[in-house]
Amino acid sequence: MHTSRTSSSSRTSNISSSSRTSSSSRTSSTSRSTRRHFLGQLAIAGGALAAGRLKLPAADTPPTTPPASPTPPTPTPSPASPPPPPPPASPASPFTLPYPPGDISDFSRRLRPVGRVLETEDYYVWCNSPIYDADGSGRMHVYYSRWPARHGMGGWINRCEIAHATAASPEGPFEFVSVIAAPRAGHFDATTCHNPSVHYLDGKYYLYYMGTSDGQLASKRIGCAIAKNPAGPWTRCDEPLLHPGPPGAWDDLCNTNPALIKHPARNEYWLYYKALKRDEYFAPAPKGTRIRGNRRYGLAISATPEGPFKKHDANPVLDFAPLGENKQLEDAFVWTEDGAIKLICRDMGFYDHFAGLLLESKDGLHFDRPKIAYGGASVYNLNEPPAPRHLSRYGRFERPQFLMRDGKPEYLFTAAQGGRHMTASGFVFKVA
Repeated sequence: MHTSRTSSSSRTSNISSSSRTSSSSRTSSTSRSTRRHFLGQLAIAGGALAAGRLKLPAADTPPTTPPASPTPPTPTPSPASPPPPPPPASPASPFTLPYPPGDISDFSRRLRPVGRVLETEDYYVWCNSPIYDADGSGRMHVYYSRWPARHGMGGWINRCEIAHATAASPEGPFEFVSVIAAPRAGHFDATTCHNPSVHYLDGKYYLYYMGTSDGQLASKRIGCAIAKNPAGPWTRCDEPLLHPGPPGAWDDLCNTNPALIKHPARNEYWLYYKALKRDEYFAPAPKGTRIRGNRRYGLAISATPEGPFKKHDANPVLDFAPLGENKQLEDAFVWTEDGAIKLICRDMGFYDHFAGLLLESKDGLHFDRPKIAYGGASVYNLNEPPAPRHLSRYGRFERPQFLMRDGKPEYLFTAAQGGRHMTASGFVFKVA
């Protein structure tokens, strides 16, 4: 605020010389009047000083000579807006994760269990991929793997189909609609259709999945189905999007677990995929080893969502094998947020075999050290019955897939053995 300089002498009256020649009574009267006037003006000046409208020169500071051409006064700026409040801290989790505090992600503290969904009599349900309808209605769709319970947990590789269900809320209840992808004789998905992951891209729905042609792990290949409407009809590719690498390559056995993003800075589609090396998978395993081979992740890039995809020269981009003890990962879901490429997946030995992992990357090729994304079922006080003998994966959450809203995770959909029919079902977490 600009303030004016006002001399106290300008606010007081000069005493004329004629007053000094008047009678002593007038002199006395005038002196008393002048003294009262001076004191009143001094009080006014003091009030102005207290109000900040009157500035006194600093002690021992010589008067400043005004410039020849004074600069026009700068307008008084409007009061600055208060700074925006800091982003809210992650809510305190009511659950205790049994890992070192420095290894637990902030994201894990935001998870709140909702419960099981898609518990289906006579079926195992796995790989639940959710998406909101693009029409803005708020209705949601889930595409999931299922196979007859009579084939046991192993039926995923040779008896699986992909089904579609809808709900008014991410927390259900869900209503079965139809089977959108069943095995096709004579194609790469002749014996199973599994691992669905759905995306809305460029005005269409793209569902990436894995198929097998002979019911064996070595024939796993990634395919794609496309529809203009979430209910279909769906058109499937006749050839897989990727083929195994040449003999001796890190991915020369199979490819599976598709995870796709549209790159935020490039007009490209990045497809992350899990693969295995043939000689590692079929090598004699040490006694007591239950996991054969080592699962790594590669990247393939295309100018269009349906391909052709070209494998990146830096592959594999995620490889835990050098860490020893056959550490590995699978079931990746990839998304972009806050300028980073983020990946959530199932742990296979980095910490244990129950956790989910969260990794981040600035370039999509080099990822930070994994942190805990979520824990096993025992962390969340679910009050589920003891593990039955026929469910060896009981108590862990696999195939993590996000329901996204405005580019951010809103719900986490996973798959978990157990449930009402003691097979497998979806399990949902709210991201707080």
